[in-house]
Amino acid sequence: MLIRDATLADGRERDVRVRGESITAVEDDLDPAEDERVVDASGKRLLPGMIDTHVHFREPGYSHKETWTTGSQSAAAGGVTTVVDQPNTDPPTVTGAAFDKKVELANESLVDFGINGGVTDDWDAETLFSRPLFALGEVFLADSTGEMGIETDLFADALERATARDVTVTVHAEDATKFNVSARQRDDADAWSAYRTAQAEVEAIRRACQIAADEGAQIHIAHTSTPGGIDVASEAGMTCEVTPHHMLLSRNDLSELGTHGRMNPPLRREKRRQRVYEKVADGTVDMIATDHAPHTSDEKDAGIWDAPSGVPGVETALPLLLAEARKGNLTYERVRDLTAANPAAVFDLPDKGLVAEGNDADLVLVDTTTTRPIRADALHTNCDWTPFEGWEAVFPELTLVRGEIVYERDADGSETFGDPHGQNVRGPSLHQDTGTPTDSTGQD
Repeated sequence: MLIRDATLADGRERDVRVRGESITAVEDDLDPAEDERVVDASGKRLLPGMIDTHVHFREPGYSHKETWTTGSQSAAAGGVTTVVDQPNTDPPTVTGAAFDKKVELANESLVDFGINGGVTDDWDAETLFSRPLFALGEVFLADSTGEMGIETDLFADALERATARDVTVTVHAEDATKFNVSARQRDDADAWSAYRTAQAEVEAIRRACQIAADEGAQIHIAHTSTPGGIDVASEAGMTCEVTPHHMLLSRNDLSELGTHGRMNPPLRREKRRQRVYEKVADGTVDMIATDHAPHTSDEKDAGIWDAPSGVPGVETALPLLLAEARKGNLTYERVRDLTAANPAAVFDLPDKGLVAEGNDADLVLVDTTTTRPIRADALHTNCDWTPFEGWEAVFPELTLVRGEIVYERDADGSETFGDPHGQNVRGPSLHQDTGTPTDSTGQD
């Protein structure tokens, strides 16, 4: 495939040639080879595919919320070419056997993937670490969906074990002792934000960073929602991510969202949201990750203390960021770094994250001159709603994963998905008969 006259994130116009799984040339005026498909990208942007380091694709255990097929189709349609699945499924990914089961399910993914291992009181560290983990985590320092919250001593032990094996640890940082229990007397949609306070996040990040420093470990802070938490992580030399919903939504939106706006950590006050956005734009924040956490509308239509926490986002993240760049609020280079280059660098994916010769051909072609509104009924997730209903966004026309077209949208709006193409970015191809990995003891 030859993509002609594409505008890269930095504004250069280049031809990009794809052969096999790789980008083989990024140059001016490449001549098409015989029988080579030529894509006219004049006036359009060509970006590296988004690496979403934080999704919950819900299998095994909750396939009515999401499956690897629907989740990866949603990812591909949103320009995400690699996803990293979190461990709070049923069963949780805390043993080698559970890891193997999830990898088997992930064989249905259209996009590349990583699988994180989890930490609980009864985790089996030996068998888990014998598998090709993407990272350890998210390690929950307070209970969230799946009730996987752990104590400090176990967290320190997990850090020590992971560091010895050169495995990054990602942390869900909230300190339950800092929750505002008086908010439990309320039943309005804002009560959840009042309960899980900003200070609970900041203090948990500070404590996690201190423990990590004591252990000589490097940690990554998931879904930071406060400017104070971002600063603590940055000053400690740790990395962090921000979600699109914490970047773009605030407690002001809860009157419309209701319990559909409940997530962990919760939405913050508008002034905090604005300061989080500023830190995303100025480079303090390392990456955007969606924390794609689908639940059905029926499940979310409950009281504020009963509704599950989480919102979908894997299909809308990059389109929303591109709309922000289109408005001049972010540069396209910053979008590239937040969604691709930085995740690849932080999580050691040297062949991904940039449109560069020799890299994987994980590519997204977009026309940034046009937008269309986000509509839940047009998205591809099993989740039947979105917190961004009606927002204008820039959606991909073409998504490639290692050279294969996994999503294409024609001028008339008709869409085509490719076949399952995803591979475990930490292991051998899932489409080769490599057998099932076993732990060193032969027991799970």
